[in-house]
Amino acid sequence: MNIIELRRKGLRPLALLLVWVLLLGCAAETTTQQSTEDQQQTVHTQQTDETPQETPSEDEEINAALSQVKALNRMQLLSFPAAEQAVTAAVPTYTVEPDLSNLVNLNQFYFTDEDKSLLAENLFVVKPSYSNEFFEIYEENRYSQVPNFVTVDSMMHTYHLYFSLLLSRTEKQYLSSALEALSVKQLEVAKKQYEALSGSEWEEAARVNLAFYAVAARLQNGEVEVPGAVTSLVEQELSLITNAANIAVSPLTGANMDYTQFKPRGYYEGDAVLEAYFRAMMWYGQVNFLQNNETLNRCALLMTLALQAGGIDAWETIYTVTSFFAGTSDDLSYYEYAPAIEAAYGGFPSVEDLIGDSEHYQTFVKLVSTMAPPAINSVPVWEGTENIPERTKGFRVMGQRFTIDAAVMQQLVYSNVKENAQGEKRMLPDVLDMPAALGSDLALTLLEEQGATGYENYSENMEKLREVVAKAPESTWTSSLYSSWLYTLSPILEEKGEGYPSFMTSEAWQKKSLECFAGSFTELKHDTVLYAKQVMAEMGGGPVEEIDDRGYVEPEVEVYRRFALLAQQTADGLERYGYLGDSDKENLTRLAELAGMLQTISEKELRNETLSEEEYELIRAYGGTLEHFWIEAVQEQSQSPYLEAKEIPSALVTDIATDPNGTVLQIATGRPARIYVVVPVDGTLRLASGLVYDFYQFEYPMSERLTDSTWRQMIGVWAKEDGTYNWDAQVAKPWWTESYWSKS
Repeated sequence: MNIIELRRKGLRPLALLLVWVLLLGCAAETTTQQSTEDQQQTVHTQQTDETPQETPSEDEEINAALSQVKALNRMQLLSFPAAEQAVTAAVPTYTVEPDLSNLVNLNQFYFTDEDKSLLAENLFVVKPSYSNEFFEIYEENRYSQVPNFVTVDSMMHTYHLYFSLLLSRTEKQYLSSALEALSVKQLEVAKKQYEALSGSEWEEAARVNLAFYAVAARLQNGEVEVPGAVTSLVEQELSLITNAANIAVSPLTGANMDYTQFKPRGYYEGDAVLEAYFRAMMWYGQVNFLQNNETLNRCALLMTLALQAGGIDAWETIYTVTSFFAGTSDDLSYYEYAPAIEAAYGGFPSVEDLIGDSEHYQTFVKLVSTMAPPAINSVPVWEGTENIPERTKGFRVMGQRFTIDAAVMQQLVYSNVKENAQGEKRMLPDVLDMPAALGSDLALTLLEEQGATGYENYSENMEKLREVVAKAPESTWTSSLYSSWLYTLSPILEEKGEGYPSFMTSEAWQKKSLECFAGSFTELKHDTVLYAKQVMAEMGGGPVEEIDDRGYVEPEVEVYRRFALLAQQTADGLERYGYLGDSDKENLTRLAELAGMLQTISEKELRNETLSEEEYELIRAYGGTLEHFWIEAVQEQSQSPYLEAKEIPSALVTDIATDPNGTVLQIATGRPARIYVVVPVDGTLRLASGLVYDFYQFEYPMSERLTDSTWRQMIGVWAKEDGTYNWDAQVAKPWWTESYWSKS
């Protein structure tokens, strides 16, 4: 089954999202649109049996047309069945002596007084490391016979490596050329439309479309000839895109557009093919053909006809494959406008038949006006703009993607939340907003402590969001790899009670779990920075002595169970599309099997059972396993025959929200941090060592959106342009991590 057959069997962009728009619009001042069925019922109840039916009313004609605009069913490509039976945790409670003297392997470590104090209090401590990848310290532990502590962080990071590899490879080898061909083809169609409509009421719309596709084509191929009628317009847009400096009025649409978004970042940075693809896809996703603008509304109709005339297969291929990775768009597109045109005109009209036909065009305008607006605002709007969703509703050729986290955060920034008592506006969200919406009481408490609940409507909106997310159907989480990634990670937020290992039952561990969520979330947003719509507010050898180095797995049973399903279905989905090679399929299958084994080990740990020697050996050799996956995932990026972690480090940065007044919210990970945990093994207490995320969040100028290269130079991972290192670079960590991080 090919991509187009899959799509036509029902991959519906908005079927589920319409529910989200209704539920998440808890504070937005939107106009509720009456459903088609309600409108039909209203018209029907106004009639009696004696009412003559000689001439249909305008409302009846619109309702008849609306009845022809049929929604497709949404096909689910992923599935996460419920666990057969939950494990009953039965680990006896344990404590450590203040001097840590009851730890059997304390002499293997050197700890400062601060380290010891945190270990005694929390049963774990996190410290900075100089490793550039997660596998390095695990391998070091094996050679030194230090017990390994296998973390959820290390597994989620490994999935990120494969997700970014598979997405970037698909883009570079398949989608980039497909997008370029689509742009060139649609440019030719736009030329013919412009020639046919010159001198008519459609001429200006046709000219705008001609310029739109000329820009798209030139972004990937500088040799494409730009039609003389739009040369100046195209040059202006290309200059703004290349500079990527600020928010400006688009010469094409006359509306504000955030041109800083066109700065290639994430894994796109530094690769000529991917940078060009990034800018072109950003162009397709950013330009909004507003319904409240007559010319732009006509543009949308012409673009839909142009796609129908021969570009739809290529468009669907690009849209469907990227939707599998990053989710579907909540912007209106071909899938919504094509049925509206058919209903209004009785089919797809020829371009020439549009001229002078105002009756059918006005029917089309009314039909699209009934469609739901997007749930996420990514358009710069200014204070005082009323009814933002309706005013920014329009058509996008390849809209950016709806994500649950962005929909949540949109409801928690200005103007969906109002000013606080000091007159301040919440212009940017916080990463903790998402775990709080997922049900983390600790995340909500931390947000309250830093003042989030002081903004009017914040608490009310959060309460509604928590209710909506808790009741979300499985299909919410299985529509894409993006949403399934969040679903896989979310069990780590659950508070662990009696029966769990004692190190997991403290508030400090809950905070550590929040940092794990934030670190993995950073990698997810980094890998999908092009697609996911961004929130915008209004304006060697071991020792001779044999040491008992039996280690421990962080017992997050449900995370590993979901991870195994996610990895396997990643392979199955891409194989279905024809974009997965044998080696990648094998590696993803092995990753799924590893997660299954960690699930089994976790279940035995929670039942307080002793592991088999094979299971202890898996933990012991975990670093080598991770190194294998790392090499397979990054070897194509290496510039030398010798792979070194410093060349391709794990530290990365991305931006997730924009304050149109001039800043963005950056989230980042530094070098993997080392965690030391007091764990019970076969009746003894010992220290085990592993790796966790080192997470950062901060505001930064929007005109200087950070790239991975710049970030790595900022924190001293890479040398600066002058060859020196920022050894003393200090970027503040979130304040709530202080209870378990040691600075000494």
